[in-house]
Amino acid sequence: MAKKPAQELRVDAQRTIAAPKLPYQPRKPRRYDPGIGLIACGSITQAHLTAYRSAGYRVVALCDLVIEKARARRKEFFPEADVYADYRDVLRRDDVEVVDIATHPRERAPLIAAALEAGKHVLSQKPFVVDLDVGEKLADLADRKGVRLAVNQNGRWAPYFSWMRQAVSKGLIGDPYAVHLSCHWDHETALLGTDFDRIHHIIFYDFAIHWFDALHCLMGKRRALTASGSVSRAPGQKARPPLLAEAVIQFEDGQASLVFDACTCSASVETDVVVGTKGMLKSEGVVCNPRSVELSTKAGRAIARLRGEWFPDGFAGTMGELLCSVEEKRVPENNARDNLESLALCFASIVSADTGKPQKVGTVRKPPFARCTPTER
Repeated sequence: MAKKPAQELRVDAQRTIAAPKLPYQPRKPRRYDPGIGLIACGSITQAHLTAYRSAGYRVVALCDLVIEKARARRKEFFPEADVYADYRDVLRRDDVEVVDIATHPRERAPLIAAALEAGKHVLSQKPFVVDLDVGEKLADLADRKGVRLAVNQNGRWAPYFSWMRQAVSKGLIGDPYAVHLSCHWDHETALLGTDFDRIHHIIFYDFAIHWFDALHCLMGKRRALTASGSVSRAPGQKARPPLLAEAVIQFEDGQASLVFDACTCSASVETDVVVGTKGMLKSEGVVCNPRSVELSTKAGRAIARLRGEWFPDGFAGTMGELLCSVEEKRVPENNARDNLESLALCFASIVSADTGKPQKVGTVRKPPFARCTPTER
């Protein structure tokens, strides 16, 4: 069969077409209305509870070792909820069917196991685990108990990433083979004087985990082969961790890159590009909040104007997907086993940055975190 002339495959940049309507906004279950228990009430849970209250979800139990934190969350968001200092009191409640566990990663694994053993569906805060083998065991446990285990990778439901995921899933750009995501912003101001300033790989481990996850989703079924990572200090930075980080991932017949300039004091810019065999996606705007996605195909160019923001829509998306999966008797999109593939990209990039050598994705089961104490964002 003769090949089509190259010009027939080019995008008609002058032609504007209507953006397809895609279901990018968070879903809610139709009837399933379980009692939800939140274990750990740190700063990030303000976004959790804001989303749950807006969605009309029933949070009936709040738990924190420092019970005053749980009481403060109750007063602000769910006045009828009960508060506890012991997570086991939450797991004993028959009316709590879903548990949101938002502790630090090292403390979280045994809590997830206990919740699964108690027959609860679980939403785990990110990063899910610091050991891929532990993550696999937890996923296996959830399967044996017949409950769902999902991960709060809320970036998947940030409006721009969600629209791009849907576009890839619907085949609008054909087979994706290149993904390039870059962020340029000031992360240092938020770090100084906090525990985060002690995490050597703060950019990769805590922040970029969302972009590793987005990369995994946007590349479709293409298998990751190797990861090459690097980190360095920016001129004049005051924070202890290196604030410049990049990762290059080799895929089967594909490539991807992540770039993070976290000491950019002059502006905040994020650019995300996905290239496929039939078209391209591009979003650009303030980091974490591009307001549109451009779709280019040979038919023309479309601009999807988006509604919503990462905070709190991303958090409504993760919990909503878990609840819908229970109601619809299926595996959630943000299931734990799938999330391990995103973590494998991150872990391999971290070890590559430390060793200066590319790492085969999946072989780094537990990165050496001796130089960074995991802390929640």
